[in-house]
Amino acid sequence: MLIIEKSPKSIAAESYRTLRTNIKYSSFDKDMKRILFTSSIPGEGKSTTASNIALAFAQEEKKVIIIDCDLRRSNVHKEFNISNRTGLTNVLISKEDINKHIQNYNKYLDILTAGVVPPNPSEMLSSKAMSDLLDKLDKEYDVIIIDSPPIKAVTDAQILSRIVDGVVLVVRSGFSKKEAVLETKSEIEKVGGKIIGTVLNRAEGTREKYYYYYG
Repeated sequence: MLIIEKSPKSIAAESYRTLRTNIKYSSFDKDMKRILFTSSIPGEGKSTTASNIALAFAQEEKKVIIIDCDLRRSNVHKEFNISNRTGLTNVLISKEDINKHIQNYNKYLDILTAGVVPPNPSEMLSSKAMSDLLDKLDKEYDVIIIDSPPIKAVTDAQILSRIVDGVVLVVRSGFSKKEAVLETKSEIEKVGGKIIGTVLNRAEGTREKYYYYYG
């Protein structure tokens, strides 16, 4: 649910704006431009979180693109209710002009959905074509939000964590296991990825369905 758009004055929407601020100031050495969202296992809310944060940055009049890199179980197109007929996989396979596949959501936010399911997602995401694509997007956007698969499911998020500025780990209250979260943290750090924060999703004791904490 794009709560920051549908209920902009809600507690959850304000929490997203707080998360946006903390991401911006999470590093004194470099700008947080490429931000990866992942989780330990499916169902923790990473796609919803990534989509709302993309909107939050766009509301600051930053030029933003969100890329769905969960090539096996894509969800970003569902969050924004748009087509997934073409997307990232089409760009990487055909090497067509990326602008043919980017969908404009509003003045400041563009979306690159996952596209067709490929037979070799991990190989595609670790390819030079993927690295070159991000380098190109760096020149055109202020913020690049990446939604990746859960760490415990496949290696894709580990691969991507090496080529982004920071990783945000989404944890669902009462659902995520402590051991799995700690293992996920270790897996990211093992390959040199930098975790800049954790989002606690659906915490108890709030008046909203979703509540996000960053720290």
